[in-house]
Amino acid sequence: MGILERIKEIEAEMARTQKNKATEYHLGQLKAKLAKLRTQLLEPPKGSSGGGDGFEVTKFGHGRVALIGFPSVGKSTLLTMLTGTHSEAASYEFTTLTCIPGIIHYNDTKIQLLDLPGIIEGASEGKGRGRQVIAVAKSSDLVLMVLDASKSEGHRQILTRELEAVGLRLNKRPPQIYFKRKKTGGISFNTTVPLTHIDEKLCYQILHEYKIHNAEVLFREDATVDDLIDVIEGNRKYIKCVYVYNKIDVVGIDDVDRLARQPNSLLNLDRLLARMWEEMGLVRVYTKPQGQQPDFSDPVVLSTDRGGCTVEDFCNHIHRSLLKDVKYVLVWGTSARHYPQHCGLSHGLQDEDVVQIVKKKEKEEGGRGRFKSHTNAPDRISDRVKKAPLKT
Repeated sequence: MGILERIKEIEAEMARTQKNKATEYHLGQLKAKLAKLRTQLLEPPKGSSGGGDGFEVTKFGHGRVALIGFPSVGKSTLLTMLTGTHSEAASYEFTTLTCIPGIIHYNDTKIQLLDLPGIIEGASEGKGRGRQVIAVAKSSDLVLMVLDASKSEGHRQILTRELEAVGLRLNKRPPQIYFKRKKTGGISFNTTVPLTHIDEKLCYQILHEYKIHNAEVLFREDATVDDLIDVIEGNRKYIKCVYVYNKIDVVGIDDVDRLARQPNSLLNLDRLLARMWEEMGLVRVYTKPQGQQPDFSDPVVLSTDRGGCTVEDFCNHIHRSLLKDVKYVLVWGTSARHYPQHCGLSHGLQDEDVVQIVKKKEKEEGGRGRFKSHTNAPDRISDRVKKAPLKT
């Protein structure tokens, strides 16, 4: 029996199993088996050289945004409107057969926008080159899910299910679970909050399903079985997603109002770029040389997902060797309490801050002034020139 058949068999068993207190341990084991099989499905076949027929493009700019959606929902048209890059659009499905990149120039930054081929139901199993499309989406900083307003609910659920099947978690944060494998000592289970979805016995069963018999597990929140499996797998990507609705002119005003009130939804093209900027969390930092005016033409762009937004990250972004020469920095902007503020390496920077780096001065050998320690006289007393005796 192949992996796909085993996955379908486990999904069918989970569908016909009633959810109650008596079956929660059995369902937990089935979820762990399902996650293991899906991970095996994503691995390359044994004996392959590793090179595939994917369409990954080189990363460019300060951020990457991927357009995900069903065929013929308007992804190519949206790419052309935002970037000016021509992407063929036609009245038939699967017009776009490869990844087409474009560049958005917004707020002195460059954002790479990727037009991906439409994916269909079963993409996580490899249908319609779905694995290649989702692999590119995994390397993005933000996902724009383009939906047809007349079919939004069904398409949104299918796309979310397909993305979650391959390890993408949309608009979620990593669970507060500490997990560490050990060589000996058995399983140590601890929690700092009351748990309502999982207990110690179920945790042991899931770990044994992964053949883990020595580990340390600490729950810092009321997590679920799925959260524990995600932490054990360790290959999940937590990414932000904005649902962009197209063709809203074919639905009524009540449906438009309902879609507009849903979280992370967007219907207005004029607001799209600003919303992308907010979700990606890009921070522009301007440099100021000593004794000169700030340079507002070329900012240093930082983000939490790409390294961090502290002064230390700013210095590493300029050059790796700069960090050891920094004495302190002067910061102007919203992150400073007063202008300028002397800050250390752990200070968090905010958008449009101005930073001046003050380097350590090279120490002069022997001190300065009257504290100068080195002389031209010899070190040993025997080598010193004796003064002439005084005349009497």
